[in-house]
Amino acid sequence: MIKATYHRIIDRMPIGVRVGVLYFREHGSFPHLSSPRKFTEVVQNRKVYERDRRLPKFADKVIVKDYVRQMLGAEWIIPTLWHGPELPPREERSWPLPFVLKANHASGENAFIRSESDLSWDYLEELAKTWLQETYGHRLGEWHYSEIKPQLLVEPYLGELSVLPIDYKLWTFHGRVQLIQVDTGRATEHKRCFYSRDWIKQPFGYAYPIEPSAIERPATLDAMIQGAEKLAAGLEFVRVDFYEINQRPLFGEMTFYPDSGTGKFTDDRIDYRLGQLWLDQ
Repeated sequence: MIKATYHRIIDRMPIGVRVGVLYFREHGSFPHLSSPRKFTEVVQNRKVYERDRRLPKFADKVIVKDYVRQMLGAEWIIPTLWHGPELPPREERSWPLPFVLKANHASGENAFIRSESDLSWDYLEELAKTWLQETYGHRLGEWHYSEIKPQLLVEPYLGELSVLPIDYKLWTFHGRVQLIQVDTGRATEHKRCFYSRDWIKQPFGYAYPIEPSAIERPATLDAMIQGAEKLAAGLEFVRVDFYEINQRPLFGEMTFYPDSGTGKFTDDRIDYRLGQLWLDQ
């Protein structure tokens, strides 16, 4: 009850106040919205002031595939088995196992169907209905999600059934990859680490505990970097995500507000350094 009341109060705030309050809750200080210096502050500035009409298209998990196909080629695309505004009748859901059910207008709203035992259609229908009714990103000020027409999509499951595939998240500033984020244990004990573009591990963390183990350099890293920089051309900042499956790079998504800018770096100097990369023209 208290949490629901808190959310209602937050949701009614003007966007500048809302992002400031949420930032303060995590960082212990209010962001400098009009003159940001830190990366996490520039993220809040983008939420409040930027309305780049390309962002909804790039964030739409259905539409963005056309852009990736045009820029990189069809071989970079995870096939779409189906998409539509609502689930089709049950007799038409003949998608081969394993598969993933997703919402196109949100981040992290996925259901992994690995076997027949996961095919609880009553549950999945309610889950999909909740996704479609949600105005994703409003509370955090991520305006572009509200500009995407909600759909569902189904894609084949990637990698081994027992673990989620590694997601290589390339941080690009003004069209150049500067940093690569790697998340591990996403379904169990989520950890994170960062590498430079020449695959040197960086001594800081962001938003999650640092992954202590060394991550093997992906075989297709050079191709990922080239692909990310093509997709990021003309954008001040975007994180471009890829998977490496069977020695092939596959596009995941484009993200404009990593962790909504409310995550904390273990070294505050990194927050300033990345902010400067963004602000430098």
